[in-house]
Amino acid sequence: MVMNCTNLTTRQDDFSCNSTSVEGYRYFAVTWGCAMTIIGLVGNLMTFLAFALQPHLRTRFNMLILNLSLVDLLSCAILYPVSVDAYLYLSWRGGRLWCNIFSMVFFILNAVSIGTLCLIAGARYLMVAKRAVFDRVFSKLGLSLLIISQWALGLVTHCPLWDANLFAQKMCICTINLKRYHPYPIILLTFYFLGGLICVGTFYFLIYRHVRKSAQALRRHRFSPRRSRKRPASPVRDTIDSGIESSATNTCGCETSSQNEINSERSSQSAQSSAAAESATESPSKVVTTSPSPTPALANASSSPPRSTASGEDEEKTHVAVMCLAVLLGFVFCFVPFTLMMLLGEFDKHSRVPQVFYMFCLNISWISSCINPVLYAVMNRQFRQAYIVLLTRAAAPFTCLWVSRRDSST
Repeated sequence: MVMNCTNLTTRQDDFSCNSTSVEGYRYFAVTWGCAMTIIGLVGNLMTFLAFALQPHLRTRFNMLILNLSLVDLLSCAILYPVSVDAYLYLSWRGGRLWCNIFSMVFFILNAVSIGTLCLIAGARYLMVAKRAVFDRVFSKLGLSLLIISQWALGLVTHCPLWDANLFAQKMCICTINLKRYHPYPIILLTFYFLGGLICVGTFYFLIYRHVRKSAQALRRHRFSPRRSRKRPASPVRDTIDSGIESSATNTCGCETSSQNEINSERSSQSAQSSAAAESATESPSKVVTTSPSPTPALANASSSPPRSTASGEDEEKTHVAVMCLAVLLGFVFCFVPFTLMMLLGEFDKHSRVPQVFYMFCLNISWISSCINPVLYAVMNRQFRQAYIVLLTRAAAPFTCLWVSRRDSST
């Protein structure tokens, strides 16, 4: 009898993270978890509603954003409430089986999220730099295979670690035991988080470099004397589709725009030559009256590029730079502390690092489910307009009620 009680106490201690150092912090963690759960659920549900109600949002690129929202929605609906419960009671109340399930779902969703972020970054680069390659790789069949492969890869790489999960008292959640099947868990962790960081950072650097080169080419093109009478469209606005500002149809490059201009100018010059030949057969008086010479002021005005266009290009370049930096910093801020925490726990055998630090790093990773709708949907002009329509419809009954009460009171 005494042995059974001892075993029961030992099992309860294995699933307990109670410590005097986190007694006060757990209330902050619970509040933070509830806030992240509500904000993440609302933001990602709005993304699904916008996608369902607005047919023009159902593009191939936006399917990647929808897949990312699905991952975040599952995290907010399953993982965060369970973690909040563990923080509130400072113990795991689900048992061994639920501990294994939670850990597997946690790391699979993180793997799919990072893989989808890499696909979004790669798709954005191909859309602005190599549209033909994007159309081949991200076709309907190719996109379906890429999304399915992300889920399959996360499942296949983490299934061998089913019996390597344990309740980490430092983090107060169930996670992978890095000492079990060493060094496979560390290699897997490094592959997803470090590899994802390198992939996302590289693609957004290439996007910014391509936009900057396009803007410089446009500036040289505008100041060229042959193009002085022609005002080409900004290549930045034409190329930056990829779910940021432009629609999915306006993704032609600067080279294509310039070639179209050359062809149009050649046709206009041939038309002007024909008109001049016809006017030469007429009387001199008619020639003088029909083709007056432009004034110097008008010529100078046509040769100088408008300031509004140049400032618009600078604003677009700034927008692209801010977007790339925001996405990269968001990835670093959300995932790097968690990765360092996991690796640090492997070497912190004497528990020199406070338990609050481990729990805080885990809490920071929850922000990813809330900022992804902002970085990948709100920064998209079409999604932003759809959000406004949804919020207007949701607020319409309250607005009518407030107006009716105000009218009745007056």
